[in-house]
Amino acid sequence: MIRIVVADDHEVVRSGYAALLDTQPDFTVAGTATDGAEAVALCRRHQPDVVLMDVRMPTMDGIEATRRISGPRVLILTTFDLDEYVYDALRAGASGFLLKDVTAERLFDAVRVIAAGEALLAPTVTRRLIGEFARLRPTPRPPALTILTPRETEVLRLVAEGLSNTEIAARLVVTEETVKTHVSRMLGKLGLRDRTQAVVAAYESGLVVPRR
Repeated sequence: MIRIVVADDHEVVRSGYAALLDTQPDFTVAGTATDGAEAVALCRRHQPDVVLMDVRMPTMDGIEATRRISGPRVLILTTFDLDEYVYDALRAGASGFLLKDVTAERLFDAVRVIAAGEALLAPTVTRRLIGEFARLRPTPRPPALTILTPRETEVLRLVAEGLSNTEIAARLVVTEETVKTHVSRMLGKLGLRDRTQAVVAAYESGLVVPRR
């Protein structure tokens, strides 16, 4: 059973998502929050698997709440597919994002994917968003990337391009288990929580250059 917390300051949206999620036999809504502070408190109390997090909320916004939440995986909800706040939320540790006009089936799939430990729901959209803001906010390549082996660096680059483990295995002509090992070691060396943070690090470091 996937336990979910829904955080949104609009009652109709909040209750709508909760009711929709409750229609699925493998979901249970552990609670709903009207702002980020409530979301953080609910996560500490109920230890959900996934938090659907709005960005723009009073008292504490979704970005700060995401930064304070540890354990549950955060799925950002946004009105615009190039919302500047989404990039900050990904940097804060969110595992992915959805547009608020998402279909019910896409929402269900997204929650299951995030709960299973995957990070990028729609690699092409996420890659475009992260790439755009990495271009607008260039930063020097962090020294931490130099501790990666050449193969780990290549795996990071392919992860940032949106490839799945299966696709990376085919590209490098290795087994999927080998790719999983490289990804795990790469995340550990860089102190990153998941693939989404790895994508952000790859763009910020200049390892991957945003397409224009």
